[in-house]
Amino acid sequence: MEHVEFDGRKYITLQQNLGNLPLIVVKAKKGYIACSYIDKDTAEKIGDVAAFVSGVKSVEDFLRAKVRTTTSWAEDIGIREGMSVKKALEIMDGASLPI
Repeated sequence: MEHVEFDGRKYITLQQNLGNLPLIVVKAKKGYIACSYIDKDTAEKIGDVAAFVSGVKSVEDFLRAKVRTTTSWAEDIGIREGMSVKKALEIMDGASLPI
């Protein structure tokens, strides 16, 4: 695990080379954004506040990406498809989770 600072905020970052693209996950206080190696259906079933990006090759690419899809739990706190990763992380850092 590493940390990345993005717009003055620190996030836990997991990065592991697996195949043709690395597995990358950036964890905020109340959720995470992951590359498409992580299964959205599983994240949905277990109630994760999660968003997903695709085609990223580095953490730098990841932080410039747009959200491709989300769980309904992420949608409930305002995260939408096409939103910047930056904005989604900000929401995950400050949003209240649904009860």
